[in-house]
Amino acid sequence: MKQLVWVVFFFVIMLPGYSADPVLLTKDQPPLLIADKTEYLRDPAGTLTFAEVTGSRNFAAYTKKIINVDISKASFWIRFTVANKDNVEKNYLEAIQPFLYSIDFYWPDQQGTYQVIHAGQQFPFEHRIYTNSTNFLFDLNLQPGQQKTYYLKIRSKQQLVVPLQVISGESLAQTVSNRSLWFGIYCGIIVVMVLYNFFIYMSTHDKSYLYYVLHTLFVGLTQAALLGFTYKYLWPHASWFDNYSIILFTCLVSIIGVQFLIEFMHLRTNARKILIVLRVFQVVYLLYLFTSLAGFYSITYNAILKTQSVSAVFILASAIYLYKKGFAEAKYYLIGWSSLMVGIIIYVAKDYGWLPYTNITEYALLYGSAAEVTLLSFALADKINIYKKEKEKSQEEALNALLENERIIREQNAMLENKVNERTHELRIVNNDLNKVLKDLKDAEGYLVENEKMAALGQLTAGIAHEINNPINFVSSNVAPLKRDVDMLLDMIGKMEEIGLSGASPAEKLQSIEEYKEEIDFDYLRIEIDHLLKGIHEGAFRTAEIVKGLRLFSRVDENDLKKADINEGIDSTLVLVNNLLTNKIALVKNYGIIPIIECYPGKLNQVFLNIISNAIHAIGTRHGENATGMLTITTTLDTDNILVKVKDNGTGMDDATRKKIFEPFFTTKEVGEGTGLGMSIAYNIIKKHQGQIIVNSSPGVGTEFTIEIPTFHQESAN
Repeated sequence: MKQLVWVVFFFVIMLPGYSADPVLLTKDQPPLLIADKTEYLRDPAGTLTFAEVTGSRNFAAYTKKIINVDISKASFWIRFTVANKDNVEKNYLEAIQPFLYSIDFYWPDQQGTYQVIHAGQQFPFEHRIYTNSTNFLFDLNLQPGQQKTYYLKIRSKQQLVVPLQVISGESLAQTVSNRSLWFGIYCGIIVVMVLYNFFIYMSTHDKSYLYYVLHTLFVGLTQAALLGFTYKYLWPHASWFDNYSIILFTCLVSIIGVQFLIEFMHLRTNARKILIVLRVFQVVYLLYLFTSLAGFYSITYNAILKTQSVSAVFILASAIYLYKKGFAEAKYYLIGWSSLMVGIIIYVAKDYGWLPYTNITEYALLYGSAAEVTLLSFALADKINIYKKEKEKSQEEALNALLENERIIREQNAMLENKVNERTHELRIVNNDLNKVLKDLKDAEGYLVENEKMAALGQLTAGIAHEINNPINFVSSNVAPLKRDVDMLLDMIGKMEEIGLSGASPAEKLQSIEEYKEEIDFDYLRIEIDHLLKGIHEGAFRTAEIVKGLRLFSRVDENDLKKADINEGIDSTLVLVNNLLTNKIALVKNYGIIPIIECYPGKLNQVFLNIISNAIHAIGTRHGENATGMLTITTTLDTDNILVKVKDNGTGMDDATRKKIFEPFFTTKEVGEGTGLGMSIAYNIIKKHQGQIIVNSSPGVGTEFTIEIPTFHQESAN
């Protein structure tokens, strides 16, 4: 009974230190994955010492064939036992993952004291003890008949996917040789595809080939980085860049690959919606490059994994859609992309233990990417065949059309020769009639222009009369009170004479004067006279300005070129339409410094009048009695042209209306409100100045007329 108690006690105290079954080494044994024979301990802060780890009771058994842990800042301790029962010499532990930021291997020496080997991507490549493999190798130092327990401390900035295998020296040499062989074949495919298609690009200058070459080059670099060959051969001392290279090459592959798809499938014309989504993916991958450089490596890597899944499915769906829409180029692209997707699925399934770890599953991504770049090259070659067939078909159609045209021309020539003579006589008669009609049209045009001018002046007569009447009334209304005040001043002068001639003393005279001034409120009288005189002066000045504006505007009949100031002409026009502006429309004048030019001033004033009147009408139609209307007039000098811009926030015009506004008799106003000739006349006047009128308008927003007038008038121009 006492012995049984000791057995139970011994079992209980040993239970927390229980470990997984040892890995047994036998002769002629292939490489053996040992993850399911290990125990692991998660160290969230990465601060546990080795003594604390060996004494910990928190180790848990790992059941999968491959260690697969999500992205984490924690360190992971792995414990396993290896027993050499079959006199196997030279055995190693291989961590098949080049991208481990740090991996520390703890092994017991002959005295049972644990030694440590520090390795990982944080060190230069030559820091490793064994450099024949791109993965991390550690000598187990396990003699025949021995059994030892080992510890690994692993930390990664990426998802922790580490196949751990125990391998003999002979198998290791063969495995490394096979990896180099397969990767060499892969590199050969990549180089051939790059050089072949680069030569085609140099001949055709088709951007699809250039993007394919860049995409293939980055695909090859990505695979080389994933297998650790870039760190071994290209930048063995730049550990930081090797760690960053996966994100760099992955993003570049995605950005260039998307651009290749856009160029290859002509998505700018064939599928605009797909193009927009692909542009978004490109921007996202570009942002990933910056966020990873900014120090958010783990977050960026995790985001890239998710984005890659979404973008890969979207590209596959887009290729299927385009193929169903009848784009023959999509056939090989779809097959190539599908092969890469299959390779990715097999590779991921191997990491999660859904498929066994074999040479096929280990290199599935390599096979898939090789198939993809090869099939994409076939797609480019097939694209040439498609273009060739289309060109041959179009040439055949063009030849048939030419032959048919030749036959028709021969038949028509015979008919035309007979009709030419008949039509020549008729044309002479018609030409004479046309000359007469042209003369009549010119006369009618002059008559219509004069009528439009008179109609515009007639519409403004009431406003002008009102404008002149206001200041005149202001003057006349001030005359009566001014006369009254002057009479009071004259009476005051008489009173001063009377007081001055009286016999009173000077003090009494001064007292009388002050009392009289107070009686008539002399101070207020003086202020009132000054106020009345200013009012009369202002009314007279305003009347003079209106008369000046009328004088400037009245030069419509002048047919000779004269030097004139465009700003002054606009101001004279605004004088005439001042009553139309009212206080509901805000007028903004942005006059620039412009030269005096040779022009027909009166005719330009008529153009300004027509455009400004239309703008005021549009503002009134939209805003009504609301004081929200705005009219902006801007003049600037643009090289050899003066630009006059008239902008309103009125009703605006749609495209159909905008295209017809310069047609004679076209108007959007109610019957009786407009003749429909104003803008046609304005167009011809500006054309006579060798200028042009540009219209920008949006319904419900407003309209802007831009008038371009050359600073130098060419007399020879029509």
